[in-house]
Amino acid sequence: MEMNTRDTVMKKLLDTQESVRDYEMFSKQVSDEEVAGLFKRFAEECGMQARKLQALMDKYDKH
Repeated sequence: MEMNTRDTVMKKLLDTQESVRDYEMFSKQVSDEEVAGLFKRFAEECGMQARKLQALMDKYDKH
């Protein structure tokens, strides 16, 4: 199945949102503070990516 641009952005948005959830969960589960802090930072970085992808989706959905 060939995906158009909107479908590709949507797939990556969903993937990124899942990464945010995973990193947040992992940051709370690990006992090593360095690793927990790194996972928390990764969650924040993925959150930024998700917000940008969501903005693109909003743009596509308006057209």
